[in-house]
Order: sequence, then C-alpha cells, then structure tokens
Amino acid sequence: MLTKLIYTLCFIAAFTLPGITQTPASWPSFRGDAALRGSTGLSLGDDWKLMWSFKTGDDIKSSPVIHAGTIYIGSNDGYVYSIDSGGKLKWKFNAGTSVEAPPLYVDDAIYVGALSGSLYALEGNTGKLKWKYDTDGQVSGSAGWVYAPDGQKKYIITGSYDYYLHCVDAEKGDTVWKYEADNFINGAPATDGDIAIFGGCDGYLHMVDVGNGKKRDKIDIGTYIAASAAIDRSMAFFG
Repeated sequence: MLTKLIYTLCFIAAFTLPGITQTPASWPSFRGDAALRGSTGLSLGDDWKLMWSFKTGDDIKSSPVIHAGTIYIGSNDGYVYSIDSGGKLKWKFNAGTSVEAPPLYVDDAIYVGALSGSLYALEGNTGKLKWKYDTDGQVSGSAGWVYAPDGQKKYIITGSYDYYLHCVDAEKGDTVWKYEADNFINGAPATDGDIAIFGGCDGYLHMVDVGNGKKRDKIDIGTYIAASAAIDRSMAFFG
C-alpha cells in the first residue's frame, strides 16, 4: 500500500531571512522567497482569461520567475527565455541541454541549472553569460541564495545529482564549499539565512550551516525526499 506523508520538523533557529525582493508584483525565485514558503499578500480576482501564450521548442518543466515585469523560464529545448509582460521574447540563452530547474533572480542576474550539471549566471537584461559552474551530475532543482558571513558578498547554493550541495560565489562563480549527501539532490534548498534545509534521495533531511557548509543535523526519514522543504517560523515542512 502506498502511503503519502507530509512531515513537520520543528527546530530552533535564529531567523534572518535573506532580503530577496519578493513583492506582489515580483516573484524572483522558486516559491517566491528563500524559505520557499510560496506565499504572497496579493489578492487575486474571480474572473480569468488568457492574455497571451508563448511557445518554446519542447516541454516546459521549469517554473517561471518574475521581476519588474519580465518573466524568466527554462525549457527542455535547452534554452532559458526572458519574456516581457506582453508575451514577447526579450532574449534567450542556449544552455545546450534541458533546463528543468526554475531560474533565480538576484541583483540583475539570473542563476539557473541544467541537466548537463552546469549552473549558469546570466545578465538579467541581456542574457549574456557571466560565468558557468560545473557539477558532476544533473541540476534539476532551483538554486537559492544567502549572504556570506561578512554580510556583503552573496552565495548561490544548489543541489546536484553528484550528491553534493554546492555553494558558489555569486559574483565570480568560484566554489565556496560543498556538502556531500549520500544520493541525488533533486529539490531546492530552503534557507533562513543561517541554515539550508534540503531532502535527498538518500532518505535524509539535511540541515547545513550556510557559512561553512558543515552539517548541523540530519534526520533519517527512510525514503526518498525528492521535493523541496519549506520553512515557516520554527518549523520546516516537507513531503
């Protein structure tokens, strides 16, 4: 018999959520903010109609993100697309292989992983490549970001099928640290600015110090955790 469970993890943490600029008109990351809470104060109407559609060259598994009226999304045709609020193409970037991961918008840059195992940093306005960081396995989940311990630089964190959670300097694309799990990391890491929480196909929920990449704790769930956790106050929720 198949059992479907949602788990609630209660933990103690000092919450200093990174100041990612989510507003009612902006949804710059997967599930809206670094904690992956997926919430907004925007009120939606009752009547709906199709405004426009935009066709890519293959299936779309990536979720869109939005900043300042511009939509960013990946496609299985191997491109990352930038589309204006009227449905017109602004630019597209050739990643060379399927882009299933949702993009991340931070400081006028797009960070997005591809099934090749590469994490790309692109200029938000032009799609020009800033840097490419290579892992040794596919990247299926969205990246997240946190401040460095000095409070000045920013780090990009993303999971890979090479079993590692990678932390990369947002400006240069250099490795800051890597944390090793025991199997694929499929989902996106949720963070409160102090720890990153993610599930692995190793059956553990991992909690990692974002400053140094060291393990804070891990909990044996006993089965795959393919999706992403969400953090709210002193609890994390995951399936």
